[in-house]
Amino acid sequence: MDKELEHKFVKKLEENQNIVHKVCRIYTNDRESHNDLFQEITIQLWKAYPKFRGDSKFSTWMYRVALNTAITLYRKSKRSIKTSDVDFMEFKIKAEEYDDEIEQQLKLMYAAVKELNDIEKALVFLYLEDKSYKDISETLGITEVNARVRMNRVKTKLKNILNP
Repeated sequence: MDKELEHKFVKKLEENQNIVHKVCRIYTNDRESHNDLFQEITIQLWKAYPKFRGDSKFSTWMYRVALNTAITLYRKSKRSIKTSDVDFMEFKIKAEEYDDEIEQQLKLMYAAVKELNDIEKALVFLYLEDKSYKDISETLGITEVNARVRMNRVKTKLKNILNP
């Protein structure tokens, strides 16, 4: 295995791990599932990394892999997420700690987002990350116009969930 490739990957993953944590928060309900999904996304990112050509930003590519992994696993098992065993490597990634107060403030929003379907969740996630509609459309594989229309519908749906 190429140590330089591994080093670059770990560095980029550490720099962008918030992306993975946020995806995990949207698609899981407890810490154990969050950790399992984080591990599975990391594995899928590592498997796909040698094919990353740099045609898009690393973060955009990472969003796409993370969301596709989460959606695929979520659809396979609505309640529990199974992870792959990887005994051939162990990434040592410095985990960032999150402020519990901020987590509590976001709890209501995340609860509302969890009521959305998989694509709507991904759309909201990318929108909240201040991604442009162009980036959102590239990440989700839809047109920019479609991303705008869907986002307007999701905003209305969230308003109805939060203010019944």
